[in-house]
Amino acid sequence: MSVLGRIFISGLGWAFAGPIGGLIGWWLGGQLDQSNFGSGFQTGSNGSARPSIRRSAQTRSGDFAIAVLVLIAKVLKADGKILKSEVEYVKQYFIQAFGAESAQEMMVLLKNLLEQNYYVYEVAPQINRHMQLAEKLELLHVLFGISAADGQIDPREIEVITDIAQQLKISTGDFKSIQALFVKNDHQAYQILEITSDASEADVKKAYHRMAARFHPDKVSHLGPDFQKMAEDKFKAINQAYQDIRAHRGF
Repeated sequence: MSVLGRIFISGLGWAFAGPIGGLIGWWLGGQLDQSNFGSGFQTGSNGSARPSIRRSAQTRSGDFAIAVLVLIAKVLKADGKILKSEVEYVKQYFIQAFGAESAQEMMVLLKNLLEQNYYVYEVAPQINRHMQLAEKLELLHVLFGISAADGQIDPREIEVITDIAQQLKISTGDFKSIQALFVKNDHQAYQILEITSDASEADVKKAYHRMAARFHPDKVSHLGPDFQKMAEDKFKAINQAYQDIRAHRGF
């Protein structure tokens, strides 16, 4: 295994197994070199090398990246065409998160996933078992970012992302809050705080403190600095929404 492959593999935990592990099995097979990692792998029934699973309650950065890729592929295919702007957004996302070389490998993996047929309900239970709400909300944030990469979000992409959110047991309020970051409207600030425009001053303040605690960047710090930056962007949007409402209402 190359140094690059070794670094990325070490960032994987639960994504090795289950339905997601099956989807990326060909890629893992190409990365593994049993002669170099004999003690770290076990032989499958077909004689192929498989990683020994070390179950961890915490999602690793590699697990998050693979989950993103599996779901990204579904969103990219939603409107029947894959735009260069969307692919470039994904590429830049992984360059920032893993570096240029790893991003290139991830794009190869994405290409293969785009050629496979699978359903969100097949992979959602595995993600739900291992990911905390804060991590799943970051997944949703990424998916909306990709959909909006060309300046607009196709209704079919919204439909797929809505299905993903439902399968990942993300509440309607959380969904609309993240969607409001990318779909502009007159009630955007209120939607970001998960309240309506007729909320009282006390309810606005309460919602702000609740959302600030829920989306605090420290909750996803274990995923790495780049994923944490996305959480910081959401955190800033929450603060800005609160300030906008305060300025509009004069409190």
